[in-house]
Amino acid sequence: MSIIPQVSQAMQSLLTTTTETVAATLGYVKRPDRAAFTPSTLVQTLVYGCLANPTASLGQLAHMAARVGVDVSPQAIDRRFTLATATLLHQVLTATLGYAMSADPVAVPILQRFTSVRIHDSTTIGLPDALATTYRGCGNDTARGTAGMKCGVQLDLLTGAICGIDLADGRASDHALPVQHAPLPAGSLRLADLGFYNMRVFRELAAAEVYWLSRVQSHSRIRLPGQKEQSILEVVTGLGDVDHWEGAVMVGKDHRLHARLLVQRVSDAVAAQRCQRVKDEAHGKRRPVSKDALDLAAWTVVITNAPGDKLSLAEAMVLLKIRWQIELVFKLWKSHGHVDEWRTKNPARILCEIYAKLIGLVFQQWILVASAWDTAERSLFKAAQIVMAYATDLASSRGCREQLETVLTTLANIIGRLARVQKRQKRPSTAQRLRALTTGGG
Repeated sequence: MSIIPQVSQAMQSLLTTTTETVAATLGYVKRPDRAAFTPSTLVQTLVYGCLANPTASLGQLAHMAARVGVDVSPQAIDRRFTLATATLLHQVLTATLGYAMSADPVAVPILQRFTSVRIHDSTTIGLPDALATTYRGCGNDTARGTAGMKCGVQLDLLTGAICGIDLADGRASDHALPVQHAPLPAGSLRLADLGFYNMRVFRELAAAEVYWLSRVQSHSRIRLPGQKEQSILEVVTGLGDVDHWEGAVMVGKDHRLHARLLVQRVSDAVAAQRCQRVKDEAHGKRRPVSKDALDLAAWTVVITNAPGDKLSLAEAMVLLKIRWQIELVFKLWKSHGHVDEWRTKNPARILCEIYAKLIGLVFQQWILVASAWDTAERSLFKAAQIVMAYATDLASSRGCREQLETVLTTLANIIGRLARVQKRQKRPSTAQRLRALTTGGG
């Protein structure tokens, strides 16, 4: 069933009714000059303007304003970049999370074993020091400065739904982000980076009948049945000359957790790449290189609470790689959406642009979900280019739901036909790996 009507209704509501309601609550009033901006037409101008051209000039934004029916000068646009406008945009962004846009489950059997497949991670956007009171950076890291924004995102890989966007201080720990503690539907599978590794959270998820799959921290303590507590490295080296192993273990020291430990040896080339990453990360954080981390680079070591009949070792190793899909989202948002770039030194304008770009990127994900998410071979980057090309048409709908739905229908048809990943022989895509598990009997 098409969800284009729902996407159209959500976009129209957010950019009109919701924006005006938020503006009234904030006491946001337009300037008493000749400009015909209302809160909703201003938000439409900035969102669609950044979606069409993330590095748009004031003149280009004025052209987009004309698309939404407002005749203003570039200077009139510039005057609207205030902290009040930033607050308005931030609250509209928050309101987007009230709409759970999801497609039919992607046609990959291994993913359909779960009620949802939640992947989450965070990325940091460096900000000018003038914004340190709004978003505090690491401070002691001269390369990042005193201001920074951490953006945490949770995505359901099964349906394409964006389940959470957290904006916090750049210095905030991943453990403190709301996505770390958000409740998940029973029967879901959770995949997250080591920054979210937490025994207590794993226990809470297991109690809620949620499955989790995670790499193991190099300093974790493991107890095999009938043996004393050991380090991960001691467990792995004690396995002897094997390429893979799995078994029931207890993990952790203070909060011991029942889990399946899955171990698989990697190629020498992969091990060498991992060793280099360990060294680069230690250098970047100005700390000694962990010898255990270097020795463990030859192995992939993960834990899960999913039983073997739900997730085999081979399947788990493939699913572990799909966590990088969230990294592709961040790469798309930065390299294509330029959410971390701007052509101004005005702190208020920088915040306005970031929030407007994020709103547009949420819309972009909704459009992809409505177009091709049920096909594993979809291409995020190709879809983003198509959405960018049609941003002016979206703006020209001027908040009219029927016109917006017409443009979205055209977009969905084009994305469904053209935004596909080509089959690769040397480096199989994620879709190819997942399908291989089904055809190969993983």
